[in-house]
Amino acid sequence: MIKVGVVGGTGYTGVELLRLLAGHPQVQLTAITSRGDAGMPVADMFPSLRGCVDLRFVSPQEARLDQCDVVFFATPNGIAMGQAGALVQEGVRVIDLAADFRIRDVSEWQKWYGMEHSAPELVTEAVYGLPEVNRDRIRSARIVANPGCYPTAVQLGFLPLVEAGVIDLSGLVADAKSGVSGAGRKAEVHTLFAEASDSFKAYGVGGHRHLPEIRQGLAAMAGTEVGLTFVPHLVPMIRGIHATLYARIVKPVADLQNLFEARYRSERFVDVLPSGSHPETRSVRASNLCRIAVHRPQGGDVVVVLSVIDNLVKGAAGQAVQNMNIMFDLPEQSGLEVVPVSP
Repeated sequence: MIKVGVVGGTGYTGVELLRLLAGHPQVQLTAITSRGDAGMPVADMFPSLRGCVDLRFVSPQEARLDQCDVVFFATPNGIAMGQAGALVQEGVRVIDLAADFRIRDVSEWQKWYGMEHSAPELVTEAVYGLPEVNRDRIRSARIVANPGCYPTAVQLGFLPLVEAGVIDLSGLVADAKSGVSGAGRKAEVHTLFAEASDSFKAYGVGGHRHLPEIRQGLAAMAGTEVGLTFVPHLVPMIRGIHATLYARIVKPVADLQNLFEARYRSERFVDVLPSGSHPETRSVRASNLCRIAVHRPQGGDVVVVLSVIDNLVKGAAGQAVQNMNIMFDLPEQSGLEVVPVSP
């Protein structure tokens, strides 16, 4: 059994991670930390876990995380970078669901996240945890930077086109929508029911923290810099991301559908839908799936890709478990064979 610790188990990403780990056949949950709720039974905070998780929250000092095989950080940005180094030195592998190790350029990270990075040497070592791209490197990684939710949907949507070299990389457009759970569990006015319900708005148009992460990933796929316009939106639903992606075709491509199907044929968690499909966020709810459809409107030179994920699963906790499975040579789908919930 893999001994697992979770740092920060009180947010939406944390409880989703606990839900998946509790059903994992090879996992033994040993510690779930919370500074503010130490001593409280986890199931008292999250009744959905009653009978599945019998642990109490413990303070970080009492958690004995150094005795775990792997530790997940489901914490705000800036926490993992202060603790990962000591854990790695003790032989513990680390999966960070926040952004501390995602961006390779530390000065760029500091600009977007507004704080000093306390462990730049670990950024160099960390592996970006998008399995469909970095599976081999993830397998031997000591630190995995779990991708963000928007970056997962956008990169998986663009990936086959970028790798094939058939689109203009200078003018990519990602128009993406997210449910309110993407903002986290903390109380904020803009996510109140009366504020978010029956409304729809863009935000971060001038620049969003996920922009440099997406650009970095696409540039790594392409082997050159890319130009990307990324506009996120908040929609009145709890879970889900829908990314509508646009690119101009600059080289002949006989069959876009076949291009996508061939690239993802062996990927358990990417589902390329039949030609003409329009994926819905509810079709992936509570699952680790990314569902994709590719269109070429009126046979023109613009390709439109529709990419949907559950932001809390493939966009966060599920992808983190998928990375753990790869790191410990387990079947990639272990603990993740969750049929999407409908309605």
